[in-house]
Amino acid sequence: MKKNKKSSNTRTVKDSMGEIKVPFDSMYAAQTQRAIDNFPISNIKFNEEFIYSVVIIKRSAAITNFNLGLLNKIKSNAIIKACDDILSGKYNDQFPVDVFQTGSGTSTNMNVNEVIANIANSDIKSKKDEIHPNDYVNMGQSSNDVIPTAIHISSLLLVENELLPSLKEMEKLLLRKQNDFKDILKIGRTHLQDATPMTLGQEFSGYKKLISKNIQRINSSKDLLSELAQGGTAVGTGINTHKDFGKKVAEEISKYTKIKFNKTDNHFEAQSCQDSIVGFSSSLKTLSVALSKIANDIRWLSSGPRAGIGEIVIPSVQPGSSIMPGKVNPVICESMLQVCAQVIANDTAITLGGLGSIFELNLMLPLIANNILFSLKILSNSIRNFNKKLLAELKADTMKCKSFIEGSLAMCTALVPEIGYDKAAEIAYEAYNSNKTVREVAKEKKLMSDEKLNCLLNIKEMIKSK
Repeated sequence: MKKNKKSSNTRTVKDSMGEIKVPFDSMYAAQTQRAIDNFPISNIKFNEEFIYSVVIIKRSAAITNFNLGLLNKIKSNAIIKACDDILSGKYNDQFPVDVFQTGSGTSTNMNVNEVIANIANSDIKSKKDEIHPNDYVNMGQSSNDVIPTAIHISSLLLVENELLPSLKEMEKLLLRKQNDFKDILKIGRTHLQDATPMTLGQEFSGYKKLISKNIQRINSSKDLLSELAQGGTAVGTGINTHKDFGKKVAEEISKYTKIKFNKTDNHFEAQSCQDSIVGFSSSLKTLSVALSKIANDIRWLSSGPRAGIGEIVIPSVQPGSSIMPGKVNPVICESMLQVCAQVIANDTAITLGGLGSIFELNLMLPLIANNILFSLKILSNSIRNFNKKLLAELKADTMKCKSFIEGSLAMCTALVPEIGYDKAAEIAYEAYNSNKTVREVAKEKKLMSDEKLNCLLNIKEMIKSK
């Protein structure tokens, strides 16, 4: 890093537009500073997963360009070492560009190029081997293929390393609860009203299946994320890059991440639109709808403890009220519900970002990148938290579950095959108005023998899955 024209806490650097001052100890240079000055929008920066994915591309490009005979060993090694230093977390504060920047993400691409070049140059002995951010760190690349590639890499890394493991753990826990609760009888509910009996295990089997199907959906939609735009450069033609660069750099990225990536078979599609991410985001939205259902059901089923449904007991994780002693709220469920709402909102932003695909480039790449990674991060964290602090210790109140069944008016459903719908409805209304059970009213009316009545109102026969 050149420290020329020192003035108090700044230094002067220049690019093709002229001179500009940057913080004296910064590892970035002119183009980064121009982006900082141009985009004082949100103070939201790209998270480290995205920055690291751009750095992985630069690292892989340096190896590939050396193997293709385009970059000498000294320059290649210096770039690789600089990338490894960044990936170790040493320079996380050197990527200050706002998310709401140039639509191609060029500002962040150049921020990374400048930081890598300055770190690398601190080890370079000879001026002839000095690393230029565009000529060497960005060799064979364009922001137009780097940023779409980084979106795919960072997204797939989070899917494989965080989201899917948390979902599979949830699937296991729900299966365990399904088995734990398989003999616990309870009343079903539709429209928030009493319905026919079931078991708590059957209810949880629905939750487990819901997560299993979402895992399948995510596994299917993630496949397109393994296709990389790298190698298309400016518009997809691959100008200024080696014909084998895209294929070779995908191999290096795969080697580093231990996830299989491939060069896209059509760079014009890969760079001009973001349909793969739009589609993948939709699977996260669907997952959020499913998680909201589970969190909401558990919240309702645990309501009370005295004046609510109270069929399940959630772990006490914190005092629930600043004014009511002893109150425990379903805070883990509420946290999950807020995350799901945010992910659904993020999906809308990503869909709108997809509409920014004009001619040979999508012009809302930073928006798309930030929202998809935000969704993946908060979903993964929320699911892990839900698993650990709620599902694992969830218990059933067996007596509360049973207490609702006999008094349910929906018990008359089992009488319909014997006495018809209208007669059964009469019994239900009379039971309600007289504050009696369906069994008591049917017995009083002597509609059938006690033996037949008891057979029809056998709860265990009602819950058998067909």
